[in-house]
Amino acid sequence: MRRIRVALTAIAVVVLAMGGLRARADAALLMEEPYAEFGAFNPTGHAAIYLNHICAESPTRLRPCRAGEPGAVISRYHKIDGYDWLAIPLVPYLYAVERVEDVPPMADAALEASLRDRYRRQHLLAFAPDVATGKRAGEAPEGEWTQLIGASYDRRIYGFQIQTTAEEDERFMNKFNDSPNVGHFNLLFHNCADFSKTLLNVYYPHSIHRNFFVDLGITTPKQVARSLTKYADRHPELTFATFMIPQVPGSINRSHPIDGVMESVVKSKKYVLPIAVLNPEIAAGLVVAYLTDGRFKAPKDATVEIVPTETLTRSAEPDGEVRPATIPSAVETRRPLPSPAGPQ
Repeated sequence: MRRIRVALTAIAVVVLAMGGLRARADAALLMEEPYAEFGAFNPTGHAAIYLNHICAESPTRLRPCRAGEPGAVISRYHKIDGYDWLAIPLVPYLYAVERVEDVPPMADAALEASLRDRYRRQHLLAFAPDVATGKRAGEAPEGEWTQLIGASYDRRIYGFQIQTTAEEDERFMNKFNDSPNVGHFNLLFHNCADFSKTLLNVYYPHSIHRNFFVDLGITTPKQVARSLTKYADRHPELTFATFMIPQVPGSINRSHPIDGVMESVVKSKKYVLPIAVLNPEIAAGLVVAYLTDGRFKAPKDATVEIVPTETLTRSAEPDGEVRPATIPSAVETRRPLPSPAGPQ
């Protein structure tokens, strides 16, 4: 029980810590691990952008945050009422509740579904209405609306945060409030990572780009993180930080490590062994491409869990154990930039 209480404290404090970062504006790429069967088939994960000075007037309308509001998460989704992008307040996006103190200490699939459905009925009926007819009339619909809320029940999330300015935030809001919001999702060339690339390039033009060498031209969350990290490394005058939001403890299956396109082929025996048998030269080329420019290490031991009297760090390692920090007081901690070409 003690570990459960500590884990809850760590999870809840993540959000409080993010709220405390609002002394300046920031944009953060959320590189989210894949989960469930589709995540095992497609291990590239999901990408979203967290903006701590921009809030959601509605899921399709952005506005400046008011005092005490922690910001919103914006991403591209597939087949949610015909929209290309939707914005959700930070706490509901992570936990499907509106207050940090309502985050459960543990979660199973039934609780996750219940919290999501309650939030949907209160705030998202226009985007995910009840089933109208049949045996399931009045119940929650199926579909991808569940990706809008409660992300931390399903997956671990890594954050890559870079500073912005009020003027840049204003330009960003004007651009997306005034542009058509019509969905045309495409998994290969118009996906969530492409959208995150577009958003970050509004703030820092040409900072994020595809990698035709190791991802075959497909934009992946890991490539966006790699590009942003390299850009920040080239611009040390910009404040850059990393953090990790752990998956809520419970019986829900743990998410999978996130990979790029070439990386997923090279690391999977079911793909690389047949290629090696049929054409050893191609297999060798894939391995060389991955080792040359395809490696990117997710932040290890990234820290954002801060309470007034104690600082806790949650390891980004698979065991997810919470350990006391070595720093003497409750101060904001950020790890150095991860190496763009570190070993996996």
